[in-house]
Amino acid sequence: MDLKEYADREMMMMQLADRIASELNNCLLTHDTASLAVPGGTTPGPVFDTLCGADLHWDRVHVMLTDERWVPESSDRSNTRLLRQRLLIDKAAAATYVPLYDEAPTPEDRLDMLSEKIVSVLPLSVLLLGMGADMHTASLFPGADQLDDALNSDAPPLMAMRAPGAPEPRVTLTAPVLRGALSTHVVITGTEKREALDRARHLSPAEAPIAAVLGEATIHWAE
Repeated sequence: MDLKEYADREMMMMQLADRIASELNNCLLTHDTASLAVPGGTTPGPVFDTLCGADLHWDRVHVMLTDERWVPESSDRSNTRLLRQRLLIDKAAAATYVPLYDEAPTPEDRLDMLSEKIVSVLPLSVLLLGMGADMHTASLFPGADQLDDALNSDAPPLMAMRAPGAPEPRVTLTAPVLRGALSTHVVITGTEKREALDRARHLSPAEAPIAAVLGEATIHWAE
């Protein structure tokens, strides 16, 4: 684990966006395409605001979420909605979006179809993750109904997940996909999450799911 501390959040978000753009560009120098997986939520929004204007061949980049709530894009709880508003705009509008949601009553109704699209762009070239104060990442929550299966080395690329306190089902990339990324970044802010990160380093992934990816990750933190 490589921990990078920044003087302020704005500087961190801009420098992280520049680094992700550089890594994608380097990948495209030797590969026909590159893939980028990013979290939803409010924390990475400023990264997206800078990244969307990066000068690279976005038409050769596949973008996906690390997880999604099973709600339509019209919902204000949709991570896809956030991505379309803040990342898949400007130059990044040329990227190919790989969805984790399709209209159906439950995730299980569409998992096979969605998984096929994900497999076609693996391994991930660049992975950006967030982390909750409970040490979850993507939708790998402590106490979630299928957490143990999602952490297994033979887990399918995409799984449905239901967790205490989550008002709707979710779909999430599983641990093998996350661990298989060629470059992994985790962005966190504030004292509470920094303390949670320190705890996670000494816990198992079942207790602290973020621990599943810390070994090869670069952690970006600002107060």
